[in-house]
Amino acid sequence: MSKKSITSEKLAKLNPQSAAKQPFMKTLRSLTTTYQAFCAYDEPHIRELGLTPPQFDVLCTLGNTSGMFMHQLAERTLVTKGTLTGIIDRLEQKGLVRREVPPENRRCFLIVLTPEGEQVFQDVFPAHISYLKERFDQLDAAELEQIESALQRLRQIFN
Repeated sequence: MSKKSITSEKLAKLNPQSAAKQPFMKTLRSLTTTYQAFCAYDEPHIRELGLTPPQFDVLCTLGNTSGMFMHQLAERTLVTKGTLTGIIDRLEQKGLVRREVPPENRRCFLIVLTPEGEQVFQDVFPAHISYLKERFDQLDAAELEQIESALQRLRQIFN
């Protein structure tokens, strides 16, 4: 019997009432509402800085680097591969990034911050980290470590 069949068989044993009573449901709800609360706090500040959250993510990922290939950016950001090209297009229109074709591999683009993009990074990254610090400073080192450990463990079970 395949793994998929076993999983489907196990899932078939749950009805809506028993599914709602699974012990992890409270954790799932807390994780979701925490993420929503974080986004409600985080995203308006990023927009005040003149960027969308995905643009901010890309700029901050490129900051302090000599550039990255599109596939590297896709792996290191929270941006899906399908939307990355459009985000790069808009950042390029704003004059914050440029595409370079490396001579050793003309089939791909290296995405690099322009001098203006580097200045925006230097301005917005520390400003946003300071903004987040106001909230994260309410946690002590042990609490931060505990949260990080729990999130790493949760990520492991889904990978």
